[in-house]
Amino acid sequence: MNDRQRAADIRMLASVANGDREALGALYDRFTPLLFPVALRIAGGHADAEDVMQEVWVQVWRRASSFDAARGSVPAWLMTITRSRALDHIRSRSARAKREETAEPPKQHAPDPAESAESRNVRAKLRAAFAELGPERTQVLELAYWEGLSQSEIAERTGSPLGTVKSWTRQGLERMRKLLPDGEWW
Repeated sequence: MNDRQRAADIRMLASVANGDREALGALYDRFTPLLFPVALRIAGGHADAEDVMQEVWVQVWRRASSFDAARGSVPAWLMTITRSRALDHIRSRSARAKREETAEPPKQHAPDPAESAESRNVRAKLRAAFAELGPERTQVLELAYWEGLSQSEIAERTGSPLGTVKSWTRQGLERMRKLLPDGEWW
C-alpha cells in the first residue's frame, strides 16, 4: 500500500464517520475480500463468516470516528475488528450450544472457489512470514489469533511456562511487523 492509498483509506473512513454511506460501500468493496477469509477461518463456516462480516461493517459504521491513524492503518484496524467480532461470534455460539446441551461436531469448511487472487497472495505472504518465525512462535500466534486462546490457555495447552508464551507472542509479533510492514500484506 502506498502513501496515496493509505491517505485515501483514511479520508474514506473519515467520510464514514460523517455518515457517508457511499464511502462505507467503497471501503466494503475494497476490504471485504481480504477480511472475509479471516472471518471464515476463525468462525469455521460460510454462514457464520457472513454474520461476522455484517457485524464488522455495522461496527465500522458506528465507530469510524474512533479510528486513530497514529496507531495504525485502516486495514490493520479493520482486521482487528474482524478478528474480535469472529471470536465474539465463536464464544456466543459456544455459550448457546452449552445452554442447549447439544453435542454437535465442529463444522468443516471447504475452500471457497470464489476466493480472490488477492486473498491467495495475502495468504502466501503470511505463510512465508510464519515460516520464518519458528514453530513455537508460529504455534503461539496461531492459537491466539485463529482459536482465540488467551496466553494462559496457550501455556496450558502447549505445556509451556506462561512467561515463555508471553515472550514468544511478543517476539513473534515483532518479527511479523518486520517481515510484513504496514500495507505490504494488503
